[in-house]
Amino acid sequence: MLDFQKLKEDFKTKEYKNIEIADLRAFIEGKIEQMIARNSTRADFAQKLQEIIDRYNAGGSSTENYFDELVKFTESLKDEEERAAREGLSEDELEIFDILKKEKMTKDETQKVKLAAKSLLERLTRGKPKVLVQDWYKDSQTQEKVKTAVEKVLDKALPESYDKELFQIKRDNVYDLIYGYSLRKMKWAA
Repeated sequence: MLDFQKLKEDFKTKEYKNIEIADLRAFIEGKIEQMIARNSTRADFAQKLQEIIDRYNAGGSSTENYFDELVKFTESLKDEEERAAREGLSEDELEIFDILKKEKMTKDETQKVKLAAKSLLERLTRGKPKVLVQDWYKDSQTQEKVKTAVEKVLDKALPESYDKELFQIKRDNVYDLIYGYSLRKMKWAA
């Protein structure tokens, strides 16, 4: 666990600030890579880091400001890593939740989407009849069974405020996630 205040204080006394910045940046890049591997919806963190780097490289911030921005950004990563626990979801459920959620949701809708994510993961990994059979993604019939299973769970669990178009987008995005993980033999879809 990083002590952000100590990091800032130590930076002020360091002679080679660019080395400290490079070390912090390498740490952040590694952390983002790990976070994206656990939840593909976190790719925007890599983009935000790149924006901070680009702003510095363009002369838009001093070395001290750049370091402070990196430290602040690292704090936001820590907050994101703790979000699954705060939401009462596993990392895998959180990823599905992030794909399923819409722009503005009420508390009730948020709960329903969380339950939809949990139900879907449960159905795919432990439900009967089994749909994620070995190499399912290679055959159109088994692909259709997976799509149907996803659609049934989401149709039952998502809030009624999801219109037909939004429902289809969310269903397809979740299916693409499952397909991609299966194709790469990753995580629970392997």
